[in-house]
Amino acid sequence: MKRIVIYLIFVVAVAGLGALIGINNVPGDWYQSLNKPSFNPPNWIFGPVWTTLYVLIGIAGARTWLEAPSSSRMHVWFGQMALNFLWSPAFFGMESTMLGLIVIIPMLIAIIVFIGKSWTRDRISALLFLPYLAWVGFASVLNISLYLLN
Repeated sequence: MKRIVIYLIFVVAVAGLGALIGINNVPGDWYQSLNKPSFNPPNWIFGPVWTTLYVLIGIAGARTWLEAPSSSRMHVWFGQMALNFLWSPAFFGMESTMLGLIVIIPMLIAIIVFIGKSWTRDRISALLFLPYLAWVGFASVLNISLYLLN
């Protein structure tokens, strides 16, 4: 029962905080006015993608917490989460593609580090982070493109 509670806490906290940050940092007129690359996805895709990713991130966080709560893997997990939650306020809130880059590049690195640290100790957590890595890699390219186009 305790394990289920830990999983619920992580998933609800990650998805809930992510939703709260998203609601408070919606793409507005500034974002709509930016020149966008041809591969810019439609706005409606971000909500479902991030909800799915936050569930996967929460599960990986709970698995890591249950196995090694004070490990370097857990510290990296919390670090990437902090960067994740900073990106929307930096990019949308501050209306800055440059600040977005300053946040998203270390976030991408932290995701890679978490996968690397988890690969031999908890392959499932590492695998749960692969879609996240793919999406943040894509988001990094999109962020760089928006910076260069504007």
